[in-house]
Amino acid sequence: MEFNCVQFLQNKTILVTGATGFLAKVFVEKILRVQPNVKKLYLVVRASDSEAAMKRLRAEVFEKDLFKVLRENIGEENLNTLFSEKVVPVAGDISTDCFGVKDSNLRERMQKEIDIVVNVAATTNFDERYDVGLGINTFGALNVLNFAKKCVKAQLLLHVSTAYVCGEKSGLLREKPFAMEEIRNEAGHQLDINFEMELMKKRLKELHDQDCSDEDITLSMKELGMERAKLHGWPNTYVFTKSMGEMLIGNHRESLPLVIIRPTMITSTLSEPFPGWIEGLRTVDSVIVAYGKGVLKCFLVDVNSVCDMIPVDMVANAMITATATHAGGSGVHMVYHVGSSHQNPVTFGEIHEISVRYFTKSPLRSRNGSLIAVSKVRLISTMALFSLYMTLRFKLPLQLLKLIDIIYPWRSGDKYGDKNRKINMVMRLVELYEPYVLFKGIFDDRNTKSLCANQKEDETKTSKGSMFDFDPKGINWGDYLTSVHIPGLITHVLKK
Repeated sequence: MEFNCVQFLQNKTILVTGATGFLAKVFVEKILRVQPNVKKLYLVVRASDSEAAMKRLRAEVFEKDLFKVLRENIGEENLNTLFSEKVVPVAGDISTDCFGVKDSNLRERMQKEIDIVVNVAATTNFDERYDVGLGINTFGALNVLNFAKKCVKAQLLLHVSTAYVCGEKSGLLREKPFAMEEIRNEAGHQLDINFEMELMKKRLKELHDQDCSDEDITLSMKELGMERAKLHGWPNTYVFTKSMGEMLIGNHRESLPLVIIRPTMITSTLSEPFPGWIEGLRTVDSVIVAYGKGVLKCFLVDVNSVCDMIPVDMVANAMITATATHAGGSGVHMVYHVGSSHQNPVTFGEIHEISVRYFTKSPLRSRNGSLIAVSKVRLISTMALFSLYMTLRFKLPLQLLKLIDIIYPWRSGDKYGDKNRKINMVMRLVELYEPYVLFKGIFDDRNTKSLCANQKEDETKTSKGSMFDFDPKGINWGDYLTSVHIPGLITHVLKK
């Protein structure tokens, strides 16, 4: 099917949830830059009212460096006009029905005008509270679907999930929707999403009845999430609640066309609007930065495991292309893996080598201005060996510290307690990362590949080819990491 994404976006009214998030910002910027004649963008953000929502959008979206190219292209004044004419801030929360939009006129207008609904809102904490994860990632997705079904002109719901909804499976992982009835735990019990919700509510009520502190409630809810995820075969609350969200919208979509985008680990922009833009430390980035700062001496990782990364602008391009392809299609329920492991894999070992070369040649500076020397990290490939290493290297010396603290209680500071807390934090972090750094799956992307192949060369070209490029084969990982991604991390994250 031949189509033109720029033409498709003209005069379209699009609702985007999670508008202040990293991916949603890039998606919105791309639309405004390539198609200023989009009709309207309803952007849902958490805020008390529309004025507070606009304030948030300005501070957290439009005033960011990300928009500097658009600002330079059309000028500050025109950019402000574009925002005021095209962007409608919606103060809302997807964990409530109709996003909790109190203004009935606004609600009716949205339901009359919206053509496309894009759900990017999510909580991405691996060990999120179970009530929060269920509220946003699971039932929040269903609330968005129910709202989309009330939009009389709705042509498509595009839902952003994550490739890691697969859990800890290995081998080639297909792009296929979840069938809820197939999900059984080891005891043979079928997953029942409503039961999970009731169980969570019951536990929450018990905790409130017992007058537990907020801290204890948070801890209990986090533990419950991890416990339920592992019981049903997922490594953490995040991917478990995202999987259930996919199941619910798949089951309840009726005749509404549904496209599910499953990106892998999203990294900085490859080229648009300029290379290297990123916000915050994402997955593998915290490890790269810790290494550059000289604080990472050992890490749990299988050097031969593929680290499936994909630049954020490629994900946004795939989202727009999939929307233009499937809007208004009958019986559509498509899944797209947007990643690199199938067509252009890079291993954790290679990323480590590239990082060593980068920081050896261009070391970071410490607070006092001196250059930080880096050395190779001890990479340990199993959890058992990592625990043993931590015991011998840190926990045994820690026992001596404990003894010294007992013998000399007047020594200043609780050195044992402080170091013990740090070691427990490291172990917790490593346990959360374990499923990804030892991952043995490869994400099949034949749907995405054919979407890419079918995409007609846009008449507007950039020097790098198509205007909506998302072909991972074009990425040279060595160049990208050393010339784009790591410098981007230093500029946009570390320096701020």
